Amino acid sequence: MKLLYGTTNEAKLKAMRHALQGSNISIIGLNELNKHVPKVEESGNSPLENAKLKAIAYHAAFKMPVFSCDSGLYFDELPEDKQPGIHVRRVDGKELSDEEMLAYYGSLATRYGGKLTGRYKNAIYLIVDDEHHYAKMDDSIATEPFILCAKPHHKIVAGFPLDSLAIDIKSHKYYYDLEAKDVCSSVDEGSRLFFKEALGLAYKK
Repeated sequence: MKLLYGTTNEAKLKAMRHALQGSNISIIGLNELNKHVPKVEESGNSPLENAKLKAIAYHAAFKMPVFSCDSGLYFDELPEDKQPGIHVRRVDGKELSDEEMLAYYGSLATRYGGKLTGRYKNAIYLIVDDEHHYAKMDDSIATEPFILCAKPHHKIVAGFPLDSLAIDIKSHKYYYDLEAKDVCSSVDEGSRLFFKEALGLAYKK
């Protein structure tokens, strides 16, 4: 079946397509619709609230099965009032570019001895039709803990700049130097299970 992923971020599209490869789900992004995309005010207080706001808006606009995702970044070393949370790109009211994010978070790691222990908490909100809504936000789709360092890897992927600062805790290597996994792929299994269970319920006869 075809699902609309409520994002224009090509890196996120690629990651979700990788997670769902081998399934019968075909994913398209907002840019592929060639239609006006409504701007959604992400005013929620959690990744799940923001994912829901986006999914509802895109379903109302395009009248097709849609899901949206959102995430928050949390560090063990930071107090609650200093956590990036859902505002990973927004600092002091400013939306950061990929380059600005690398500079900001690299500097933040430097202030804490050159590294921080982080984790992304992710949420998915799926709308199949008006009667079938499904949501998930738990450890099965949260990333494994990782080290955020001060010096970026030479490889930088547009849309996922902080992956260049991410180091695997077990091997102490940059994720980009590992063949087997990256930061995002640790949530693949949880994402696949979510869609399998949700779509199974939605189309249960």
